[in-house]
Order: sequence, then structure tokens, then C-alpha cells
Amino acid sequence: MQIDLNSDLGEGLGSWRMGDDEALLGIVTSANVACGFHAGDPPTMRAVTTMAAARGVAVGAHVAYRDLTGFGRRFIDMEPDVLTDEVVYQIGALDGMARRAGHRVTYVKPHGALYNAVVTHEAQAAAVVRAVREYDADLVLVGLPGSVVLRLAEEARLRTAREAFADRAYTPEGQLVPRTRPGAVLHDQELIARRCVAMATGEPVADVNGDPLTVHPDSLCVHGDTPGAVGIARAVRAALEGAGVTLAPFVATV
Repeated sequence: MQIDLNSDLGEGLGSWRMGDDEALLGIVTSANVACGFHAGDPPTMRAVTTMAAARGVAVGAHVAYRDLTGFGRRFIDMEPDVLTDEVVYQIGALDGMARRAGHRVTYVKPHGALYNAVVTHEAQAAAVVRAVREYDADLVLVGLPGSVVLRLAEEARLRTAREAFADRAYTPEGQLVPRTRPGAVLHDQELIARRCVAMATGEPVADVNGDPLTVHPDSLCVHGDTPGAVGIARAVRAALEGAGVTLAPFVATV
């Protein structure tokens, strides 16, 4: 059994910092790095990709709506061509910084409201797929199992990775419970670790109603901005390794 463990990193901006990027890079196998639209800036991108390269951690472009004020968590009704341009722009920005460190971007993961939108929004999902294909068709596109964006990516012959979330509650349909609802974000380290082992080994977890839900992820995400993220990530990694699950990037770093 093998699975990837990823986290959203590089979400600081200027002198303002969010999360402990350095500590998380010592735990995870893939880093979703903010590209400047919902968070992040060139020095932060350079610092995170440099640390990731030194640790053999895969780097992915964490692309988002242009929404610094809302941290990319507000839906924007964009023209598909504009969204494609903005996703390509973000991938290119991060890839440039990664290459300075002797590393490279190997996958793309939408962030926040864009991630949720492309689960069902055909036009925006197609725009994201087009951006990835036109920038580099060898990149892997990460998304929610059963989402429109992964279906379109597979139809476009892109490689895809199915993602599950360590610290988020699920609806019966396998979608994320909106953050505005109580219980949407999980904080109990032991509960999160148990759920991750179950997801990684093909066992069901409880959805928001307490009913069994089975997901089949290639990667598990621990949000870097969740309070206690480092402790959660350590607990998840220890539990997975204790269950005989090998942690490795879902795509080669070199």
C-alpha cells in the first residue's frame, strides 16, 4: 500500500506568515504551493520550492481565483478563456521559482472556491484542464474523486490524482462539507489519523450524517492553515506508517 501526503504551503504574504512551511515539509511528500493569487508571493514561492527540493518533496501549483482578500474562498464567475489564462500564469510563476531551485512543478491542484467549483462547473473545469494541457500535458491534475474536472482531464488524456482530505468532513455524495457549516473542519488528531488510515486502505469513513463513505485517494491532504496542522500531519504520517502504508509522492520529483 502506498499513498501521498500533501499540504497547502507558501500561503504567507510579505511579512505575514501562515502555517509552518518548514516543519510540514519535513512530514509531507507533496507541497501545494500558493502562486500569488489567493496567497503567496515570489520570495515565499522561492523559499518553499527551495526547501522542497532539498527534502525531495514534490511541488504542485496551487492555483486559485485572483482573490487575496478572500483567500480564494469566494466563487468568481469568470469567462473560461480568462480563467485559462490566469491558471497558466500561476503555473508558470511557480515553475520559474522551482526551476531556480533545481526543482520543477509536477502537478496542479486548484484551491478553495475554484477547487469546489470544478467539481460540478463544466465550463470552469474545462478551462482548468485546458490550462494544464497547454502549459505542460505531462503535469498531473489533482481533484476530488468523481468531479467533473477529473473526468474532463481524463478525456483530455491528462494524468490525474484523486484526493481525500484528512481534516474535512464529507457529505453523503463524497463532496466537502462547506466551511460555513459546523463540523466542516476536523481537529481531533486521533480521529483524523484513524480516518486517514481507513481511506488509504480502502475502508469506509463516516460522512457528516454518520453513514459509511468509501473513497479511493491517491493523495491525502492536511491543510497547512488548520490550527495544529503540524501535529495533525505528524499523527497522520505515524498512523499510516504504523499500518504498513508507504508514503511517497504520487508523481516523481525528478
